[in-house]
Amino acid sequence: MTEANGVNPGANGVNPDKDLNAENLPGRRGDQGEPIRVQRGMFGANNGGDTTGYGGLVRPVRLPGQATRPYGGWFDEVADELEGALEEQSLLPENAIEKTVVDRGELTFHIAREHLPRVARTLRDDPALRFELCTGVSGVHFPGDKGRELHAVYHLRSITHGRVLRLEVSAPDDDPHIPSIVDVYPTNDWHERETYDFFGLIFDGHPALTRIMMPDDWQGFPQRKDYPLGGIPVEYKGAQIPAPDQRRSYS
Repeated sequence: MTEANGVNPGANGVNPDKDLNAENLPGRRGDQGEPIRVQRGMFGANNGGDTTGYGGLVRPVRLPGQATRPYGGWFDEVADELEGALEEQSLLPENAIEKTVVDRGELTFHIAREHLPRVARTLRDDPALRFELCTGVSGVHFPGDKGRELHAVYHLRSITHGRVLRLEVSAPDDDPHIPSIVDVYPTNDWHERETYDFFGLIFDGHPALTRIMMPDDWQGFPQRKDYPLGGIPVEYKGAQIPAPDQRRSYS
């Protein structure tokens, strides 16, 4: 689709999601992504404890879906080069790359966890890619994303080409194992430990996977969505913070 002046509206920084019915816009999300749950309220307090004014909020929560070509800008170049480099290693790209997401002007490759080390090494070493730096890994917990509740998100930067992208890997709650990529990006050492500490993701092959913030004998993983928001004894003081639905309501 082209405007009267011949300019592609998706090529000048316009967010394609503003018009989901438009055709041929780079990185179009399509049918608004993958619904994983319905959000009710803001913080999960359903019995009068939510005093924020958002207690009546009801909205679907969606993850961005597979983008369609063209992705736009250098995204297509990186996608083509990565797929070609994996094929040269006798790995079918569709077996390693579960989906490619272009959302809000950012590129994310969702990678099958067993192929994460090879994809990371390829992104680092291929001359046309050269993502030399991983600035860390972040954990995410989506309890409604059945079979892939735990996500690890890696932020990669190419100093050579001045580009940034993300890798995202998922694992189920009952099998929270992801290969470590510390041997590819040594700076991930403490980042993987922190993600293990707070989300319970086990990075197989990590040289010393231990808690980094919480005490060694702490039960549970505090940044998971199903971790209790209150009712946890405060260490050394004997006090207790009540859960949100047990707090006094001022409304």
